[in-house]
Amino acid sequence: MKKNKKVLVIIPAYNEADNIVKTVEDVINNATETDYIVINDGSKDNTLDILKENNYNYIDLIQNLGLFGAVQTGLKYALINDYDVAIQFDGDGQHQAKYIKELVDSLDNNDIVIGSRFVESKRPFTLRMIGSRLITLAIAIVSKKVIYDPTSGMRAYNKETIADYANDINNPPEPDTLAYMLLKGKKIEEIKVEMNNREFGESSFNFSHTVKYMFRMFISIFLIQPFRERK
Repeated sequence: MKKNKKVLVIIPAYNEADNIVKTVEDVINNATETDYIVINDGSKDNTLDILKENNYNYIDLIQNLGLFGAVQTGLKYALINDYDVAIQFDGDGQHQAKYIKELVDSLDNNDIVIGSRFVESKRPFTLRMIGSRLITLAIAIVSKKVIYDPTSGMRAYNKETIADYANDINNPPEPDTLAYMLLKGKKIEEIKVEMNNREFGESSFNFSHTVKYMFRMFISIFLIQPFRERK
């Protein structure tokens, strides 16, 4: 990582009281040349109390805005404070800060870099991973670019792309926006990472949510993103 790059790690957190200390300490100890900000997304548990007790850097949202609102808040903070790079980094302890340096370095030749579980490994045959395969196919059909792990929440954005995401409510940190970014000429690459299993709490992706999410992504990738104005 080049020392002259000003890097911000954005950690969205909703009800992550059991995971947030491990996550933040990992960033502090293993990504020492970066700053970080936790976005407490209206947590109903004691996540906020833990952030205060440990004197962590945080922004407290008065209500739950969801992943999009939390990440965009962090990106707006990065834009206002003139960061060169923003790293999206989940608050549930699954991401590993040791990969942040490689993510940042890979931005020298790219606009977005994704920490990918599957760039060199096959996806397991679960409903969620079948959905991921189909989203990969949809993005490839529309953009002619294969993204092996489109649902990964570990991403690095360069300065120009920070502004793209921070200033446009039509750019959530979702796979369909990756299709749009590719169509407007952004260069996106993946680096191999490993992710931890979630120790505490449960994923929000149950069967019903997964099916609805996949349907929404397909509609957006095929019928919305190709026809958006490319600013």
